[in-house]
Amino acid sequence: MNKIATFIFIACSLVLNAGLAKAGEFKVGIIDMQKCIQSSESGKKAKSELEGAFNKKKKELQDQEATLKKSQEEFQKKQAALSDSARKEQQQKLQEKFMKYQENLQRSQAEIQKKEQEMSEPIIRKIREKVSEIAKKKELSLVLESNPQIIMYSDEKLDITEEVLKSLN
Repeated sequence: MNKIATFIFIACSLVLNAGLAKAGEFKVGIIDMQKCIQSSESGKKAKSELEGAFNKKKKELQDQEATLKKSQEEFQKKQAALSDSARKEQQQKLQEKFMKYQENLQRSQAEIQKKEQEMSEPIIRKIREKVSEIAKKKELSLVLESNPQIIMYSDEKLDITEEVLKSLN
């Protein structure tokens, strides 16, 4: 975090010094990327598709989990009546089912993350294009993402988020 803040400070200082030397005026804009992604029509559509895929995967995993729990309960009921070899075999089968469930869970999470990234990339690219257009039109020297961990305060007049959203939709 300190490295990021230091990098941004240095980058801003360099840009500020270069800009002031050339133009005499330095204008900054602020954008809330998350709001742009979530509020844009394409962002809403992507979110809806992701939720559909997520809910489908969630249902599949819940069904697997319920089956696994049922198998475990049945094993615990029959455990006392089983021979050592049969008990070990049943435990092994349960463990294999559990490992398969864990693999499915991890694979599903990775698939959802990949799909989210694939769907976000064109939206972010489009937002960046609009930011660039608006920044040029307003003669902004720098546009920063509104991040409370980095930007402690900014005047609302600097925020171009709504303009970007209007141009996206």
